[in-house]
Amino acid sequence: MTEPQEVWLVRHGTTDWSQSGRHTGRTDVALNDAGRREAAALGRRLAGRRFALVLTSPLLRARETCRIAGYGDVAEIEPDLREWDYGEYEGRTTVEIREHDPRWTIWTGRVPGGETLEQVAERAKAVVARALTVPGDVALFAHGHILRVLAACWLELGPECGRVLALDTATLSVLGFERETRVVRNWNEDAFLLPVPL
Repeated sequence: MTEPQEVWLVRHGTTDWSQSGRHTGRTDVALNDAGRREAAALGRRLAGRRFALVLTSPLLRARETCRIAGYGDVAEIEPDLREWDYGEYEGRTTVEIREHDPRWTIWTGRVPGGETLEQVAERAKAVVARALTVPGDVALFAHGHILRVLAACWLELGPECGRVLALDTATLSVLGFERETRVVRNWNEDAFLLPVPL
């Protein structure tokens, strides 16, 4: 009997923008020194684990994390894994946005000039559909909001349910199955705090 499929979600390491809480969608910022150390820790945690398919966002911070973690040679660029397009809110913090829209959240508010939650969910569902065709485990290197939406879609919940799935930088999460039911196996595990597999 074969093991049920798992989908490993790898959020990229820290950038200067993520450290300051700025919404980082299409801006192609690199990992900072801390982010590169985190990516190396992710690589040690993954310890060369084999995946049937490795996909990465086209954005530099995800590609760098993927490469440093040891999967750059096998990864395919997947445009649907790019982060939410924050439009006019790109580079701004939630505190700054709430100066003119006090109750704003990414999950319930408008994103002027950017993507809607439903548009992000369509991309996430396309990645889930692709992963489900693969006979084996899949690794996805991407970003906080797209991975949260993707996890909600994996669980066959509304994409807005991603709001309850906090996801830090440089973390591993694992989606999978319990019999035929899609489940979360592990969530938001810090690579520095995880034991390296023997």
